[in-house]
Amino acid sequence: MNAKLVLENGMEFYGKRFGSSQNKICEIVFNTSMVGYQEILSDQSYNEQFVVMSYPLIGNYGLADEDYESKIPSIGGFIVREINHYPSNFRYTKTLSEVMEEHDIPGLSEIDTRKLVRVIREHGSMTSMITDIETSLEDALDKIRNYKYPTNQLEQVTTKRVWHSKTANYKYNVVAIDCGIKHNIIRKLNEKGCNVTVVPYGTTTKELLTYDPDGIFISNGPGNPTDAHKAIRNVQDLQNQIPIFGICLGHQIIALANGLRTYKLKFGHRGGNHPVMNLENKKVEITSQNHSYSVIDEDIEQSNLKVTHINLLDNTIEGFRSKNNKLLSVQYHPESAPGPHDSDYLFDIFISNMNNERGEQDA
Repeated sequence: MNAKLVLENGMEFYGKRFGSSQNKICEIVFNTSMVGYQEILSDQSYNEQFVVMSYPLIGNYGLADEDYESKIPSIGGFIVREINHYPSNFRYTKTLSEVMEEHDIPGLSEIDTRKLVRVIREHGSMTSMITDIETSLEDALDKIRNYKYPTNQLEQVTTKRVWHSKTANYKYNVVAIDCGIKHNIIRKLNEKGCNVTVVPYGTTTKELLTYDPDGIFISNGPGNPTDAHKAIRNVQDLQNQIPIFGICLGHQIIALANGLRTYKLKFGHRGGNHPVMNLENKKVEITSQNHSYSVIDEDIEQSNLKVTHINLLDNTIEGFRSKNNKLLSVQYHPESAPGPHDSDYLFDIFISNMNNERGEQDA
């Protein structure tokens, strides 16, 4: 079935539908990864976003039951050059189109994604619409102009109940605030000897403490970080008491809790090959990233935070630690680093911070 993509600047791209046939309006962004479309599909940080895949062939290895980052994908839609409906992979259980149809996620193929990515780079992320080919440009643009972005995305993607992920011979209890958490983060914490209690976004500080945590983890998630008022308050209440580790949105929440400000990037960072320098040892890591916002560095000197990592493409802040070593955060995703365990050390630092806190309490 033919359909089209309409951008808020009036440009139209014609293609063919796959997945759901619904018409939808979302912010459009792009991802430069060559693989990992299942993880992108099920990453809640893409809630209500159309993702343009710059790699031209998507769907060729299908989807495997063990590789989801969340149980219910909430991505706005996929836009690709070529979609493969007949995967070749002994592990796959469903095609990309089948899963998208099940979850009512629209897709467009046969789009000139090379041109589309260049448009987004030049004009920035923008509001867009996937619609029937018969929809007039004027009608589509009117709907786009009147669209209001949601401010309750964290409530949409968070778990509705507390759940536990335990490991044998555990050493630490970690409470993870679910802002759209990726399951691979939980698996990584389990590998490091942590029992993980996943709690809904909006859990109060008092409720967090009832789980007797050795550390608090703040997850990735969608939307504007300034909307995360409840998690910001959690950090302000606990940052001098308990070790806290934040990834992606969690990094931004920690910054806001310490008086810093955030801003929206022109087209964000989304891909699997972003170079980041660790300022403490001068090593460069190749990182996986997915975010629209970054932290302004103007007030760093007056805060409790020290910059530990920077992005070598645009010098944006990629990591913090606090001067009392109870806070740790990175903007990228160490649990899905392209290199061979390049970023495992960040989880080890979190473990060390929890161990040191135990030592202080015992003393």
